[in-house]
Amino acid sequence: MSFSALIDQYAAGPETLARAIKGMTREQLTARPIPGKWSTLEVVAHISDFEPILADRLMRVISHERPLLLVADENLFAATLNYQDRDLDEELAVIAATRKKMTRILKGLSPDTAKRSGIHSFKGLVSLEAVLTSCVNHIPHHIPFIEEKRKALGV
Repeated sequence: MSFSALIDQYAAGPETLARAIKGMTREQLTARPIPGKWSTLEVVAHISDFEPILADRLMRVISHERPLLLVADENLFAATLNYQDRDLDEELAVIAATRKKMTRILKGLSPDTAKRSGIHSFKGLVSLEAVLTSCVNHIPHHIPFIEEKRKALGV
């Protein structure tokens, strides 16, 4: 897949997420119908918290020479950052604004920039294209979990 096509997929992420949660009530969003799994709101809050982290990785690979890209623990975030009390619209706005900003930045890059790289604290050397691919896959990775909750709730 071309770098340009990856950027387009990245830009489409917020709409994919919005479709997945469309029509859910606050009660349905905060329900945990599957024991041991996050609620839909917790999934959205997780995505919202990680979008700026992923964007930071992209920006540092673009602007720095082989920057260190630190890993973040999603379970620690979920356990300590009040995901169930979050405002859905605020979370969706963070996701949309982050992706809009980064899409504009990414579209302005020369094609050879995709070969720049950073050093992920867990994965090692990763290219900008690999970081962007990870960003592109983040929302689609979580959609089945949302669908699973909708099904369990009969929504």
